[in-house]
Amino acid sequence: MAMSTKAINLASFSSVFPSSLDKLNKPSKGVQNSFWVPRIPLVKAVQSPAESDTGRWAKQRRPQNADGDFFVDHTCIDCDTCRWMAPQVFTRAGGMSAVYKQPTCKQDRLKALQALLSCPTNSIRTEVPPPDILEAQKTFPIPIDEKKLPGVYHCGYHSSKSYGASSYLIIHPDGNILIDSPKFTERLARKIEELGGVCYMFLTHKDDVADHGKWSKRFSCNRILHSGDVEACTADVETKLDGNGPWRLGQDIMLIHTPGHTEGSVCLFYMPLKILFTGDHLLMRESGLDIVAMYNRYSVGTQLDSVKRLLDLDFNWIIPGHGRRIEFKDVGEKNAVLEAFVEEKYAHYSSVKNKW
Repeated sequence: MAMSTKAINLASFSSVFPSSLDKLNKPSKGVQNSFWVPRIPLVKAVQSPAESDTGRWAKQRRPQNADGDFFVDHTCIDCDTCRWMAPQVFTRAGGMSAVYKQPTCKQDRLKALQALLSCPTNSIRTEVPPPDILEAQKTFPIPIDEKKLPGVYHCGYHSSKSYGASSYLIIHPDGNILIDSPKFTERLARKIEELGGVCYMFLTHKDDVADHGKWSKRFSCNRILHSGDVEACTADVETKLDGNGPWRLGQDIMLIHTPGHTEGSVCLFYMPLKILFTGDHLLMRESGLDIVAMYNRYSVGTQLDSVKRLLDLDFNWIIPGHGRRIEFKDVGEKNAVLEAFVEEKYAHYSSVKNKW
Protein backbone atom coordinates (compact mmCIF):
# COMPACT_ATOMS: atom_id res chain seq x y z
CA MET A 1 0.00 0.00 0.00
CA ALA A 2 1.42 3.38 -0.92
CA MET A 3 1.99 5.92 1.81
CA SER A 4 -0.79 8.48 2.04
CA THR A 5 0.38 12.08 1.59
CA LYS A 6 -2.97 13.83 1.92
CA ALA A 7 -2.68 16.62 4.45
CA ILE A 8 -4.95 17.09 7.43
CA ASN A 9 -5.74 20.70 8.28
CA LEU A 10 -4.48 21.68 11.71
CA ALA A 11 -6.39 24.56 13.23
CA SER A 12 -7.71 25.90 16.50
CA PHE A 13 -11.48 25.73 16.94
CA SER A 14 -14.17 26.53 19.47
CA SER A 15 -15.53 23.88 21.82
CA VAL A 16 -16.79 23.27 25.32
CA PHE A 17 -13.50 24.47 26.79
CA PRO A 18 -13.46 28.10 28.03
CA SER A 19 -10.00 28.65 26.53
CA SER A 20 -10.78 27.17 23.13
CA LEU A 21 -10.48 30.49 21.28
CA ASP A 22 -7.19 31.37 22.90
CA LYS A 23 -4.63 30.71 20.16
CA LEU A 24 -1.54 32.61 21.27
CA ASN A 25 1.88 32.94 19.74
CA LYS A 26 3.64 32.06 22.97
CA PRO A 27 3.64 29.11 25.38
CA SER A 28 0.67 29.01 27.71
CA LYS A 29 1.15 29.94 31.35
CA GLY A 30 -0.03 27.28 33.77
CA VAL A 31 -1.19 27.66 37.34
CA GLN A 32 1.65 27.18 39.76
CA ASN A 33 1.65 24.05 41.85
CA SER A 34 -0.45 24.47 44.97
CA PHE A 35 0.40 21.02 46.31
CA TRP A 36 3.63 19.75 47.84
CA VAL A 37 4.70 16.50 46.23
CA PRO A 38 7.98 14.63 46.69
CA ARG A 39 9.77 14.33 43.37
CA ILE A 40 12.33 11.90 42.07
CA PRO A 41 15.00 13.72 40.05
CA LEU A 42 15.59 12.61 36.49
CA VAL A 43 19.22 11.46 36.39
CA LYS A 44 21.34 9.31 34.13
CA ALA A 45 23.54 6.64 35.62
CA VAL A 46 27.23 6.75 34.72
CA GLN A 47 29.14 3.50 35.04
CA SER A 48 32.61 3.60 36.58
CA PRO A 49 35.28 0.93 36.00
CA ALA A 50 34.60 -0.40 39.49
CA GLU A 51 31.03 -1.15 38.42
CA SER A 52 31.95 -3.52 35.58
CA ASP A 53 31.43 -6.59 37.76
CA THR A 54 28.11 -5.16 38.85
CA GLY A 55 27.19 -4.73 35.20
CA ARG A 56 27.82 -8.39 34.52
CA TRP A 57 25.79 -9.32 37.58
CA ALA A 58 22.93 -7.09 36.40
CA LYS A 59 22.43 -9.19 33.27
CA GLN A 60 22.05 -12.38 35.25
CA ARG A 61 18.79 -14.11 36.00
CA ARG A 62 16.84 -12.73 38.97
CA PRO A 63 16.11 -15.40 41.59
CA GLN A 64 12.41 -14.47 41.57
CA ASN A 65 12.00 -16.03 38.10
CA ALA A 66 10.36 -19.42 37.68
CA ASP A 67 12.63 -22.14 36.35
CA GLY A 68 12.70 -22.39 32.58
CA ASP A 69 13.71 -20.62 29.39
CA PHE A 70 12.37 -17.07 29.86
CA PHE A 71 13.70 -14.83 32.62
CA VAL A 72 14.09 -11.19 33.65
CA ASP A 73 17.51 -9.89 34.68
CA HIS A 74 18.49 -7.23 37.22
CA THR A 75 18.42 -4.33 34.71
CA CYS A 76 14.61 -4.22 34.86
CA ILE A 77 13.29 -0.68 35.55
CA ASP A 78 9.84 -1.90 36.67
CA CYS A 79 8.11 -0.15 33.76
CA ASP A 80 5.25 -2.71 33.78
CA THR A 81 5.36 -3.29 30.00
CA CYS A 82 5.81 -7.05 30.09
CA ARG A 83 3.21 -7.46 32.84
CA TRP A 84 0.39 -5.92 30.80
CA MET A 85 1.56 -7.36 27.49
CA ALA A 86 1.90 -10.93 28.77
CA PRO A 87 0.20 -11.15 32.19
CA GLN A 88 0.02 -14.93 31.91
CA VAL A 89 3.85 -15.07 32.06
CA PHE A 90 5.15 -12.01 33.95
CA THR A 91 4.40 -10.57 37.38
CA ARG A 92 5.99 -8.13 39.84
CA ALA A 93 8.26 -9.62 42.48
CA GLY A 94 10.88 -7.91 44.60
CA GLY A 95 10.24 -4.49 43.06
CA MET A 96 10.83 -5.64 39.48
CA SER A 97 9.28 -7.87 36.86
CA ALA A 98 9.83 -11.62 36.87
CA VAL A 99 8.57 -14.73 35.10
CA TYR A 100 6.12 -16.48 37.40
CA LYS A 101 4.98 -19.06 34.85
CA GLN A 102 6.78 -20.25 31.74
CA PRO A 103 4.64 -20.14 28.58
CA THR A 104 3.01 -23.51 27.93
CA CYS A 105 1.24 -22.84 24.62
CA LYS A 106 2.03 -21.13 21.33
CA GLN A 107 -0.08 -18.06 22.12
CA ASP A 108 1.52 -17.50 25.53
CA ARG A 109 4.97 -17.92 24.01
CA LEU A 110 4.17 -15.32 21.33
CA LYS A 111 3.00 -12.87 24.00
CA ALA A 112 6.22 -13.45 25.96
CA LEU A 113 8.34 -12.84 22.85
CA GLN A 114 6.40 -9.67 22.04
CA ALA A 115 7.09 -8.45 25.57
CA LEU A 116 10.77 -9.37 25.16
CA LEU A 117 10.98 -7.29 21.98
CA SER A 118 9.15 -4.37 23.63
CA CYS A 119 11.22 -4.26 26.82
CA PRO A 120 12.99 -0.86 26.77
CA THR A 121 16.05 -2.12 28.65
CA ASN A 122 16.39 -5.57 27.03
CA SER A 123 15.91 -7.06 30.48
CA ILE A 124 13.87 -10.05 29.28
CA ARG A 125 16.02 -12.89 28.02
CA THR A 126 15.95 -16.59 27.22
CA GLU A 127 18.38 -19.33 28.13
CA VAL A 128 18.63 -20.38 24.48
CA PRO A 129 18.16 -18.22 21.36
CA PRO A 130 14.45 -18.34 20.42
CA PRO A 131 14.05 -19.90 16.97
CA ASP A 132 10.71 -18.12 16.47
CA ILE A 133 11.87 -14.58 17.26
CA LEU A 134 11.52 -13.48 13.62
CA GLU A 135 7.91 -14.59 13.58
CA ALA A 136 7.26 -12.50 16.70
CA GLN A 137 8.92 -9.46 15.09
CA LYS A 138 6.55 -9.72 12.13
CA THR A 139 3.53 -9.26 14.41
CA PHE A 140 4.36 -5.59 15.10
CA PRO A 141 2.58 -3.26 15.10
CA ILE A 142 -0.04 -5.25 17.02
CA PRO A 143 -3.77 -4.53 16.55
CA ILE A 144 -5.23 -3.55 19.93
CA ASP A 145 -8.72 -4.88 19.27
CA GLU A 146 -9.68 -5.47 15.65
CA LYS A 147 -13.42 -5.50 16.43
CA LYS A 148 -13.73 -2.62 18.90
CA LEU A 149 -10.80 -0.46 17.77
CA PRO A 150 -10.15 -1.18 14.09
CA GLY A 151 -7.10 0.53 12.68
CA VAL A 152 -5.43 1.21 16.03
CA TYR A 153 -2.10 -0.50 16.70
CA HIS A 154 0.44 -0.83 19.49
CA CYS A 155 3.89 -0.31 17.96
CA GLY A 156 5.88 -2.18 20.61
CA TYR A 157 9.66 -1.62 20.73
CA HIS A 158 9.47 0.69 23.74
CA SER A 159 12.46 3.00 24.11
CA SER A 160 14.55 3.57 27.22
CA LYS A 161 14.81 7.21 26.04
CA SER A 162 11.10 7.52 26.85
CA TYR A 163 11.33 5.57 30.11
CA GLY A 164 9.57 2.63 28.45
CA ALA A 165 6.56 4.54 27.09
CA SER A 166 4.18 2.96 24.58
CA SER A 167 3.70 4.27 21.05
CA TYR A 168 0.55 3.83 18.95
CA LEU A 169 -0.43 4.05 15.30
CA ILE A 170 -3.82 5.19 13.96
CA ILE A 171 -4.63 4.17 10.40
CA HIS A 172 -6.50 7.14 8.97
CA PRO A 173 -7.86 7.72 5.45
CA ASP A 174 -6.37 11.21 5.39
CA GLY A 175 -2.94 10.09 6.62
CA ASN A 176 -1.76 7.83 9.42
CA ILE A 177 -0.82 9.24 12.84
CA LEU A 178 2.04 7.88 14.95
CA ILE A 179 1.48 8.77 18.61
CA ASP A 180 4.77 9.23 20.48
CA SER A 181 7.96 7.51 19.43
CA PRO A 182 8.88 3.85 19.62
CA LYS A 183 12.48 2.75 19.36
CA PHE A 184 13.48 3.07 15.73
CA THR A 185 13.98 -0.20 13.90
CA GLU A 186 13.88 -0.57 10.13
CA ARG A 187 11.92 -3.79 10.50
CA LEU A 188 9.11 -1.93 12.30
CA ALA A 189 9.33 0.94 9.83
CA ARG A 190 8.79 -1.44 6.91
CA LYS A 191 5.73 -2.94 8.58
CA ILE A 192 4.30 0.54 9.22
CA GLU A 193 5.03 1.43 5.59
CA GLU A 194 2.93 -1.53 4.50
CA LEU A 195 0.06 -0.01 6.50
CA GLY A 196 0.37 3.31 4.68
CA GLY A 197 3.32 4.95 6.41
CA VAL A 198 3.15 7.99 8.70
CA CYS A 199 1.75 11.40 7.77
CA TYR A 200 1.73 12.92 11.26
CA MET A 201 3.78 12.15 14.36
CA PHE A 202 1.95 13.48 17.40
CA LEU A 203 4.17 13.88 20.48
CA THR A 204 2.10 14.03 23.66
CA HIS A 205 4.86 15.73 25.68
CA LYS A 206 8.61 16.18 25.92
CA ASP A 207 9.42 12.97 27.85
CA ASP A 208 8.29 10.50 25.19
CA VAL A 209 9.92 11.82 22.01
CA ALA A 210 12.66 9.11 21.90
CA ASP A 211 13.70 8.51 18.26
CA HIS A 212 11.34 11.08 16.73
CA GLY A 213 14.11 12.42 14.49
CA LYS A 214 14.76 9.03 12.92
CA TRP A 215 11.06 8.42 12.31
CA SER A 216 10.70 11.89 10.82
CA LYS A 217 13.59 11.25 8.44
CA ARG A 218 12.24 7.82 7.47
CA PHE A 219 8.70 8.99 6.66
CA SER A 220 9.07 12.77 6.15
CA CYS A 221 6.17 13.17 8.55
CA ASN A 222 4.88 16.33 10.18
CA ARG A 223 5.77 16.23 13.88
CA ILE A 224 3.40 17.98 16.29
CA LEU A 225 4.40 19.12 19.82
CA HIS A 226 3.20 21.87 22.12
CA SER A 227 5.58 24.83 22.22
CA GLY A 228 5.67 24.63 26.01
CA ASP A 229 7.49 21.31 25.74
CA VAL A 230 9.92 22.14 22.94
CA GLU A 231 13.54 21.54 23.92
CA ALA A 232 16.81 21.50 22.01
CA CYS A 233 16.20 17.97 20.75
CA THR A 234 12.77 18.93 19.36
CA ALA A 235 13.50 22.46 18.16
CA ASP A 236 13.06 21.33 14.55
CA VAL A 237 9.56 19.83 14.89
CA GLU A 238 7.38 21.00 12.04
CA THR A 239 4.29 22.06 14.00
CA LYS A 240 4.43 23.73 17.42
CA LEU A 241 1.08 24.18 19.12
CA ASP A 242 0.65 27.57 20.83
CA GLY A 243 -1.83 28.58 23.49
CA ASN A 244 -4.45 26.41 25.14
CA GLY A 245 -6.31 24.97 22.15
CA PRO A 246 -8.04 22.69 21.61
CA TRP A 247 -7.00 22.04 18.02
CA ARG A 248 -8.43 19.83 15.26
CA LEU A 249 -6.48 17.38 13.18
CA GLY A 250 -8.99 16.88 10.38
CA GLN A 251 -12.67 16.42 11.20
CA ASP A 252 -12.46 13.60 13.72
CA ILE A 253 -9.34 14.15 15.84
CA MET A 254 -9.10 16.73 18.61
CA LEU A 255 -5.91 17.72 20.42
CA ILE A 256 -6.59 18.66 24.05
CA HIS A 257 -4.11 20.74 26.04
CA THR A 258 -3.77 19.03 29.44
CA PRO A 259 -0.95 20.84 31.25
CA GLY A 260 0.31 19.50 34.54
CA HIS A 261 2.69 16.59 34.06
CA THR A 262 4.54 19.01 31.81
CA GLU A 263 3.57 22.50 30.68
CA GLY A 264 2.90 21.31 27.15
CA SER A 265 1.21 17.95 27.72
CA VAL A 266 -1.48 17.32 25.11
CA CYS A 267 -3.93 14.41 24.74
CA LEU A 268 -5.26 13.13 21.42
CA PHE A 269 -9.01 12.44 21.26
CA TYR A 270 -9.94 10.11 18.38
CA MET A 271 -13.65 10.80 18.24
CA PRO A 272 -14.97 8.01 15.95
CA LEU A 273 -13.72 5.29 18.32
CA LYS A 274 -14.05 7.39 21.50
CA ILE A 275 -10.38 6.93 22.45
CA LEU A 276 -8.31 9.36 24.50
CA PHE A 277 -4.54 8.89 24.11
CA THR A 278 -3.22 10.46 27.31
CA GLY A 279 0.57 10.20 27.21
CA ASP A 280 1.73 10.66 30.81
CA HIS A 281 -1.24 12.82 31.80
CA LEU A 282 -3.37 9.96 33.17
CA LEU A 283 -2.66 6.25 33.30
CA MET A 284 -3.68 2.96 34.85
CA ARG A 285 -1.19 1.15 37.04
CA GLU A 286 -1.65 -2.19 38.73
CA SER A 287 -2.90 -0.26 41.76
CA GLY A 288 -5.41 1.85 39.81
CA LEU A 289 -5.65 5.25 38.10
CA ASP A 290 -2.62 7.47 38.61
CA ILE A 291 -1.02 10.76 37.60
CA VAL A 292 2.48 9.65 38.74
CA ALA A 293 2.92 12.81 40.80
CA MET A 294 6.43 11.89 41.88
CA TYR A 295 7.57 12.40 38.28
CA ASN A 296 5.61 15.61 37.76
CA ARG A 297 7.59 18.16 35.76
CA TYR A 298 5.32 21.18 36.12
CA SER A 299 2.33 21.33 38.50
CA VAL A 300 0.30 18.61 40.23
CA GLY A 301 -2.55 21.02 40.92
CA THR A 302 -2.73 21.98 37.25
CA GLN A 303 -2.60 18.31 36.25
CA LEU A 304 -5.60 17.48 38.45
CA ASP A 305 -7.49 20.45 37.00
CA SER A 306 -6.73 19.09 33.53
CA VAL A 307 -8.00 15.63 34.51
CA LYS A 308 -11.24 17.23 35.73
CA ARG A 309 -11.74 18.92 32.35
CA LEU A 310 -11.85 15.48 30.72
CA LEU A 311 -15.37 15.10 32.13
CA ASP A 312 -16.57 17.21 29.19
CA LEU A 313 -15.36 14.68 26.61
CA ASP A 314 -17.30 11.67 25.35
CA PHE A 315 -14.75 8.84 25.38
CA ASN A 316 -14.87 5.23 26.52
CA TRP A 317 -11.19 4.31 26.21
CA ILE A 318 -8.04 5.66 27.84
CA ILE A 319 -4.85 4.55 26.09
CA PRO A 320 -1.90 5.91 28.09
CA GLY A 321 1.80 6.20 27.37
CA HIS A 322 2.55 4.03 30.41
CA GLY A 323 0.53 1.30 32.02
CA ARG A 324 -2.67 -0.46 31.08
CA ARG A 325 -5.47 0.57 28.76
CA ILE A 326 -8.90 1.28 30.23
CA GLU A 327 -12.27 0.57 28.65
CA PHE A 328 -15.35 2.10 30.29
CA LYS A 329 -18.81 0.72 29.54
CA ASP A 330 -20.06 4.25 28.80
CA VAL A 331 -19.37 7.93 29.44
CA GLY A 332 -21.33 7.79 32.68
CA GLU A 333 -18.98 5.23 34.15
CA LYS A 334 -15.99 7.20 32.85
CA ASN A 335 -17.19 10.38 34.54
CA ALA A 336 -17.98 8.64 37.81
CA VAL A 337 -14.51 7.11 37.94
CA LEU A 338 -12.72 10.35 37.04
CA GLU A 339 -14.77 12.45 39.48
CA ALA A 340 -14.00 10.08 42.34
CA PHE A 341 -10.32 9.98 41.38
CA VAL A 342 -9.96 13.77 41.21
CA GLU A 343 -11.77 14.33 44.51
CA GLU A 344 -9.58 11.76 46.26
CA LYS A 345 -6.38 13.27 44.85
CA TYR A 346 -7.37 16.85 45.66
CA ALA A 347 -8.00 15.80 49.27
CA HIS A 348 -4.78 13.78 49.47
CA TYR A 349 -2.43 16.45 48.14
CA SER A 350 -4.13 19.26 50.07
CA SER A 351 -3.58 17.19 53.23
CA VAL A 352 0.07 16.65 52.35
CA LYS A 353 0.55 20.37 51.78
CA ASN A 354 -0.99 21.25 55.16
CA LYS A 355 1.54 19.01 56.91
CA TRP A 356 4.34 21.12 55.53
